Amino acid sequence: MVRSAAVAVLAALLIVGCGGTDETVAGSSASGRGLRLVKVASFDEPVYATAPSGDKRRLFVVERAGRIRVMRDGKSLAKPFLDIRDLVTSGGEQGLLSVAFAPDYAQSRRFYVYYTDKQEQQRIVEYRATSADRADPASARLVLKMADSESNHNGGLLLFGPDRHLYVGTGDGGGGGDMHGRLGNAQNRSSLLGKILRIDPAAGGGGAYTVPPDNPFVGVASQRPEIYSYGLRNPWRFSFDRRTGDLAIGDVGQNEIEEIQFVRKGDGRGANFGWRVFEGRSRYAPGESAPGAIAPVMTFRHADGNCSITGGVVVRDRKVPGAFGRYLFGDFCKGEILSARLKRPNVTSLRKTGLKVDGLASFGEDARGRVYVVSVGGAVYRLAAR
Repeated sequence: MVRSAAVAVLAALLIVGCGGTDETVAGSSASGRGLRLVKVASFDEPVYATAPSGDKRRLFVVERAGRIRVMRDGKSLAKPFLDIRDLVTSGGEQGLLSVAFAPDYAQSRRFYVYYTDKQEQQRIVEYRATSADRADPASARLVLKMADSESNHNGGLLLFGPDRHLYVGTGDGGGGGDMHGRLGNAQNRSSLLGKILRIDPAAGGGGAYTVPPDNPFVGVASQRPEIYSYGLRNPWRFSFDRRTGDLAIGDVGQNEIEEIQFVRKGDGRGANFGWRVFEGRSRYAPGESAPGAIAPVMTFRHADGNCSITGGVVVRDRKVPGAFGRYLFGDFCKGEILSARLKRPNVTSLRKTGLKVDGLASFGEDARGRVYVVSVGGAVYRLAAR
């Protein structure tokens, strides 16, 4: 989730929360943009919030230690949806990092989790729900396991895209400077690390998953067909605009620069986002090349108090007209929530919202398109109009 230097800050913010609903306003009330954050509940180290398509009653909250909690009709349920704490290594940047519900979840009850296992490898595992509020932990089926020799830069987000395929954000393998082999992992297309992968996670053809035949490196010798985009350091959180299908990526930087990458729908196919050759728009590795590297649309310097970008979402909730159509995001250390109009080559109308969340871990959406902001300190907030 965060770069290594920020792990100590993260640890200091791990405040154990309790369940229940607490309708209070968070952040500055003087935003001037007609926005507020309404606290909906507190949890134990939450890192993500989402919901299955079509389920307008529930919000699912991922707790880093290994539980997925349910909010139904605005109330936190006492029993977790899934509890796999005995399988998860949690701490720093490791843990249960996200959940994604299959597009046909209402019929299949299939959903997928991304977590760090007890051997500190990254796993994508399929489970099945037994009811709307409970899953069967015994239904686990391994989809993909990725060897990872270091504890940081784990990526961690699973999202079903507008094409109904599963997109997986993976970090570059950890450490500093992507010092893995001659090229580093991010520029090495024979490695799954430092990438966004695109797969069909349902078992098929004798395998645990299948690869869409239109992935950019299918059939290319010595290159992993699962790869959709590459050249990423740690894409902790990325998102698809639920209206346009455009892709925005918050890629956590090295020592100086945080960045937001943005491409129009479909333009992420085969895209090289430049790491480790570039950090932001600045050269990081002299003498190395990143063919066709795409420059970020926004960069933020550590010298200004930033440390770890938290990629956000484009707001499509019409009940929040002050942010409609704007990309909301922030930085873990600063906690300030910013918004912008996403365009290439540079965003327009970048501005502060006046809202702030300590330990800013994630942004998420429910089935209605309402936006949530998650603090690893415990609170989950919903974006609302003032």
